[in-house]
Amino acid sequence: MRRRAIAFALLSAALFGASTPLAKILLGSTTPLLLAGLLYLGAGIGLAAWLALRGGLKPIARRDMPWLGAAIVAGGIAGPALLMFGLARTDGATASLLLNLEAVFTAVIAWVAFRENVDRRVFAGMVAIVLGGAVLSFQGTPHLEAGAILIAAACLAWALDNNLTRRISGGDAATLACVKGLVAGSVNLAWLLSRVRMFPRQASSPSPVSSACSATA
Repeated sequence: MRRRAIAFALLSAALFGASTPLAKILLGSTTPLLLAGLLYLGAGIGLAAWLALRGGLKPIARRDMPWLGAAIVAGGIAGPALLMFGLARTDGATASLLLNLEAVFTAVIAWVAFRENVDRRVFAGMVAIVLGGAVLSFQGTPHLEAGAILIAAACLAWALDNNLTRRISGGDAATLACVKGLVAGSVNLAWLLSRVRMFPRQASSPSPVSSACSATA
């Protein structure tokens, strides 16, 4: 059972790592908020279809609703939007390195806010992640870019999500992920539609991709 859990965790990390450069490519033809909403809504719909074959959504205890709601806001709504806006302003390699901060923030929040034990090995691992990312992403002059700050903020949002989700007692993981995807994706898309209605000129202006295609033609 333990080996199976580790294998699933490694597979999840690999898929998450592959999603960053793919999202960077997609950002060339769409907006960050639209991509964030579609990714999570698509995941929610896919999980809903799978759960329908498995017998439907599992019930969620009422006492777990506040934790789930907070996790959706942090990790489902804010996290993806911040990542996509940050990814639009930085390269994929730097973004992938910065995403390692999620593990560090998760451990720090668990240690400080929820009083979980952090031994020397965990602390040394957090320091190694921060130093390794700093060394690999250093380009000669120390500076903070807006894209890096947004990605770090996304990692913080997902770290909150990780700790909040752990408070949910015995919930079905697929059901929780499905609800999170459906709600968060819908909220981000609704937010985008509201912005389009408020700023129609910006929404109707041609994108860089369409402009380039027009110029080529």
